[in-house]
Amino acid sequence: MKKLWILCLTLVTAIVLSACGDKASEGSETVKVKIGVNGSDGAQWPLLKEKAAKEGIEIELVEFSDYTLPNNALAQGDIDINAFQHIAFLGQYVKESGKKLVPIGSTMLAPMGVYSEKIKDISELKKGDKIAIPDDPSNQARALRLLESTGLITLADDFGLFGDPTKITKNDLNLEIIPMSAQQTPRVLPDVAASIINNGVAGQAGFSPGEDPILKEKDADESIHPYINIIAARAEDKDNKTYKRIVELYQEADIEKVIKDDTNGGSYLVKLTQDQLDAAFADLQK
Repeated sequence: MKKLWILCLTLVTAIVLSACGDKASEGSETVKVKIGVNGSDGAQWPLLKEKAAKEGIEIELVEFSDYTLPNNALAQGDIDINAFQHIAFLGQYVKESGKKLVPIGSTMLAPMGVYSEKIKDISELKKGDKIAIPDDPSNQARALRLLESTGLITLADDFGLFGDPTKITKNDLNLEIIPMSAQQTPRVLPDVAASIINNGVAGQAGFSPGEDPILKEKDADESIHPYINIIAARAEDKDNKTYKRIVELYQEADIEKVIKDDTNGGSYLVKLTQDQLDAAFADLQK
């Protein structure tokens, strides 16, 4: 009888320990990933978190209010990856800081647009009109390229990806180009003929980037590859399987639809291969 009681106790203990071991094993399979973002109200994020959770990936969004902070946080190890910038912006950061960050996946293109309270077509600009543009190096150059595409200005052959207004070689209308903080570009609309505004900043200011610009970048143009938004990681984590899986989940059709619906067609999912990302990023390091 005593032996039977000991046997039963042993079996119960074994079952309990086994159950606890199973739970510990299940818990250990959950991988937590901190993603730095600049504004987490996009409809793609709840969906991405839900999809990732089904695969044992717990995503925590870490929101930053300033464009300069998410890359510093990534470099310092405070977050695991970030998703807020385009290739050119990352390239400029790496060039200036020396930090080893790399793109590991493309997300979307948010076309830059020309907005105005005074004109309805870019052809209505007059001599001496003022045009506001963002002043950070990559977006300033991007805005000038957009103006050049209209024939209003001509840029020097060596303009590159980070040229500024000093590289304008032709300006028949003598347009006054005024660089300023990206966050200010919507606020000065009453004082300028037109303002070139980042897609995200325009959305924050209450505009519909899919409908309100009088002119915007064409998403089929390969020259705007440097301005495709990306997920970035530290160089040593470039091949991290969990991070790569997050990229794959982001690039699926359900996320694509959510982005298009959420932005009223103002942003588009873009799928670049790692080789394309590497090539575009390498060009920025020259």
